[in-house]
Amino acid sequence: MTFAQKTAVIRSTEIAVRNPFDESVVGKVAETSAAAIDAAVARAKKAQADFRRSTPAVRRALLNALAAEIAGDAEHLSRIISSEMGKTIREARNEVRRAQNTLKLSGDAATFLDGEALHCAIVEGGADRLATITYEPVGVVGAITPFNYPLNLLCHKLGPAIAAGNAVVAKPSPKAPLAAARLCELAIKAGWPENLFQIVHGEAEAAIALARSPINLLSFTGGPAAGLALKNASGLVRCLMELGGNDPLFVMPDADLDKAVATTIGHRFEIAGQSCAAVKKLYLHKDIEAVFTEKLLAAVDAVEFGDPARDDTDMGTVIDLAAAKAVAARVDATIAGGAKLLAGGTHDGTVFAPTVISGIEPTSPVIADETFGPIIAIRSFTDAKQAIDEVNAGEFGLQAGVFTNDHALIKMFSRDLIVGGVMINEGPDFRAEHVPFGGVKRSGLGREGVRIALREMSETKVVID
Repeated sequence: MTFAQKTAVIRSTEIAVRNPFDESVVGKVAETSAAAIDAAVARAKKAQADFRRSTPAVRRALLNALAAEIAGDAEHLSRIISSEMGKTIREARNEVRRAQNTLKLSGDAATFLDGEALHCAIVEGGADRLATITYEPVGVVGAITPFNYPLNLLCHKLGPAIAAGNAVVAKPSPKAPLAAARLCELAIKAGWPENLFQIVHGEAEAAIALARSPINLLSFTGGPAAGLALKNASGLVRCLMELGGNDPLFVMPDADLDKAVATTIGHRFEIAGQSCAAVKKLYLHKDIEAVFTEKLLAAVDAVEFGDPARDDTDMGTVIDLAAAKAVAARVDATIAGGAKLLAGGTHDGTVFAPTVISGIEPTSPVIADETFGPIIAIRSFTDAKQAIDEVNAGEFGLQAGVFTNDHALIKMFSRDLIVGGVMINEGPDFRAEHVPFGGVKRSGLGREGVRIALREMSETKVVID
């Protein structure tokens, strides 16, 4: 009997999970009712009541054990991820590798959840008093994850939560829930306490039910509209939310153009452009626009796209046909508005051709809002300050990339861009598992990244003696 079967209590309809490439059914999960979600949270609270007193060494051992189980199941997990959400098998293998690293780093960070001691002599009557500040678990973390990184984004919630002494009830995307279900099974194999980590399944109604259940913290990755609905449903529960981005990459005249081209391709066409921090807006300085575009188009022409299961495929599919049609509609509207299509622009089902568009205006549909698809949208500029101001006027503020070796420009971009992270001579989609990750404005609340998430998922306690 699988872990999912052991923890199921009240089930309703089944959700069929389809391979985006060929529409074949690759698995099924049983939808979890609101009552079953409440029951899962109740079980998690009981499990966490014991686990909250566990030592950092125990937590690290559990996380390392799960990482080891993932390593032993790596190819199986990679095939699950590729088949359920359409990323290439090479991309899926990389995600499995990163998930192991996320859990190991979480275990390491558990040993550094340090408090501090503060003397109270600053106030009258405090000369002989010492404040001891410690960090305690919040309780039960409700984790809601998207389809694009079905394993590693779950580990980014699970790892710090367990490291801090919490329990987790997670709801993966119904479009890609199979890797999460497998992770739960592997946790049992790794010797995790029963009910410390549980999975529930469903659509938006299940997400709302989890937000309304008696959890102690809600961690969500998804879109702004869904994030707001969940925040409203959760009431006074603390929320950590990564809500996407409309991320720019700036290329200055002194940049290493070949490296910038390779980064643009890698960061925009990874998982067919369905990454929150992908290069959504490519700002090219007019002095290098022509030569950069020539290099870019040659690189785009070399991208192999199609069947995600093939080892030689560079780019797989978007998540479903509705997504492909939505991206195509934005491309068509942008071209109708006067932009120039330089490559791609078409799709065969969920396989969307790598696309390059120039002559982009700030109001062009492909950049007016976040576009989840393999679209490189070129925006020309001459004045860096004006380009920064244009980005800052937008509603998102996740990350940005800048290619330049001019120290004064690096300082200006780093200081003036209103975003959560600025990557120098790198694309906005660069991320290290232990580094804070998140944004401002519509891009979210709080931060992920193992070290800071550990604190985010803890309560501060002060004892004055």
